[in-house]
Amino acid sequence: MRSPDDEDFDASAANYDEQLQRGLSISGETKEFFAVERVKWLRRRFAPMDFTAGRCLDFGCGIGTATPYLLDVLGATSVVGTDPSEASLEIARSDWKSRPADFVPAGQITPGSMDLAFCNGVFHHIDPSNRVGAASLVYRSLRPGGLFALWENNPWNPLTRLSMSRVPFDADAIMLWPGETRRLLVQCGFEVLFTDYKFFFPRPLAALRFLEPSLRRCVMGAQYLVLARKPS
Repeated sequence: MRSPDDEDFDASAANYDEQLQRGLSISGETKEFFAVERVKWLRRRFAPMDFTAGRCLDFGCGIGTATPYLLDVLGATSVVGTDPSEASLEIARSDWKSRPADFVPAGQITPGSMDLAFCNGVFHHIDPSNRVGAASLVYRSLRPGGLFALWENNPWNPLTRLSMSRVPFDADAIMLWPGETRRLLVQCGFEVLFTDYKFFFPRPLAALRFLEPSLRRCVMGAQYLVLARKPS
């Protein structure tokens, strides 16, 4: 799902947080800030849709950073995380063993069993020739009418590029333009609902973050969300 060389992420699993923070430090925030804000944004956007997260797939879950937020903030009843790095899955199993969460290889996901699929910053680690296969796996995992919330790093944003250049495991990443991501999902059978842009203000400008909902169509956010639906 991420890289043809899964050993790269096995080697990074133990110090994943340290490596990631090298990049995030330019924002003045931590990975937890971004993790919870992504999920809070989904909660906000799902509210008028009357959508319940239910059973949630965390595709490319890594060490399970999003797990507590998907459960406690978004209200998912359970989380199934999958990742090609077995070392990362082992850490996730240990960290979240008391929560309704399972961390399994992709082949163990039951087709049509998920209400929601969540993915953050994964597809830029997948070789372009393998991206259709990865998105199709997500498609098959969802029930008809299920949603796929795909977050990616925005190549339009120069600070995003700078941040990624400081993270060792992002060295070989190939970023996806928003239109490229939408076309990928349509190719796999999804109906694209909308694209939002998020994370405009670093911590010194945090007082301006109340403006972010009105900026969701501005293409300069540090990340973007493509929300897509599997047709009923």
